[in-house]
Amino acid sequence: MHLNDVEYAGFWIRLGATVVDMILITVITAPVLYLMYGSVYGDANNPEIYRGMGEVVVSWIAPAIATILFWIYRQATPGKMLFALKVIDAETGATLKLGQAIGRYFAYYISFLPLGLGVIWIVFDSKKRSWHDKLANTVVIRDDRL
Repeated sequence: MHLNDVEYAGFWIRLGATVVDMILITVITAPVLYLMYGSVYGDANNPEIYRGMGEVVVSWIAPAIATILFWIYRQATPGKMLFALKVIDAETGATLKLGQAIGRYFAYYISFLPLGLGVIWIVFDSKKRSWHDKLANTVVIRDDRL
C-alpha cells in the first residue's frame, strides 16, 4: 500500500465508529454483568459489587483484548469496519504488530486525560492523527474495499 494514495479518516467519522463500538461493548457486557451481579450492579453502596475481579474482567480486560485482536486480525474494530476505516502502521501501511496495538490501546488514556485534547488533535493534524496514533505510529484511513 502506498501511503501517498490514502485518505485519512477525520474526527467525525472516527467519533461515529467509536460510538458504534461503545454501544456494541455495552450490549455485550451489560447482560453478562447483570447475570454476574443481578440488580446490585450499579449500586455503589452495595458491597457485593466490590467482590472479585468479575467486573474488571468483563468491563475492562475483555474489551481491551477484543479491541487489540480486531486491530491485529481485521485492521479495524466493528465500528471502524462499519464506516470502512482501517488502522495501519503509519510508515509501512502494514497490519499492526502486537506491541504496537497494545501501545495504541493504552495510549488512548493519554489522549483522553487532558480534557480529550489528544483526540481533538485529529482536527489539527495533517494526517488526522490523534495522540494515541502518534505514540503508536499508526494512522486511520478510509478503505472502501471493506
